[in-house]
Amino acid sequence: MTLFELRQRFLNHLAGERGLAENTLTNYGRILTDDMTELASLRVDAASQLTLPVLERLFVGWRRRGLGDASLALRLAAWRTFCNYLIRERLLFDNPAAQLKAPRKAKRLPKNLDVDSISQLLKLPQNDPLAVRDAAMMELLYGSGLRLAELVALDIDGIQTRHRELRVLGKGNKTRIVPYGRCAAEALERWLPIRAQWLGGNLTEVALFISQRNQRINPRTVQQRLNYWGQQQGLKGNLHPHKLRHSFASHMLESSGDLRAVQELLGHANLSTTQVYTHLDFQHLAKVYDGAHPRARKKK
Repeated sequence: MTLFELRQRFLNHLAGERGLAENTLTNYGRILTDDMTELASLRVDAASQLTLPVLERLFVGWRRRGLGDASLALRLAAWRTFCNYLIRERLLFDNPAAQLKAPRKAKRLPKNLDVDSISQLLKLPQNDPLAVRDAAMMELLYGSGLRLAELVALDIDGIQTRHRELRVLGKGNKTRIVPYGRCAAEALERWLPIRAQWLGGNLTEVALFISQRNQRINPRTVQQRLNYWGQQQGLKGNLHPHKLRHSFASHMLESSGDLRAVQELLGHANLSTTQVYTHLDFQHLAKVYDGAHPRARKKK
């Protein structure tokens, strides 16, 4: 069986058994196709030929192409996961990719909007159906800290209006329940009648957010609409869904100081992923510490 054939089986395995995000599958598939085409020119087309020198040659090629540290790490992750699959299928005895070290990526703090900028952004006209829909999407991205894929995947029956809760399908097909606030509730109340009007008698479409073609909205469309409103409302830089999620996380942590709760709301598997937000407002946390810790307070 050729490497290309094994690649397809590997991707089917990831999609079916591990439930990886579609974006990860797309990246892994693209990377393996790219590298296997190069290997084929070197007459490497079988699992047994995947050795450390072969992968080292690929790694040197990536470097020569000027790929950044993040791209190198992603490519190594794709090959490590693929080789682990080959070991599981008893086509390899060890993982040569595991012996290659990915460069350490510098931790970049997520950029977020301040509360005033959020308020400015969300003052959208209520007489334009598209603006009403877009406002509801942005209220949920900021009000519940949703990922773009989670927002797009929301279904109409995933809303619990009485308790203001959403049933969200997160990474790895893990479902979690997240709350949403008053402003998001009001935005949804304005959007749902418009959605029903657009659909007419169509009861088969279950997506919460739809396009004017009466289909589940596309992630790219959400990105474009957010960037459009960011420019319209006078915000600096590009506005993307993850910036609203970052803003949610940093504002929640600043107000509550409860890292575990923010972790649950964001759907992070590891607390270390959430801890990056602790650096966003260290001065605020320092003030809390100075005012609360018995060894930090000044003597009266």
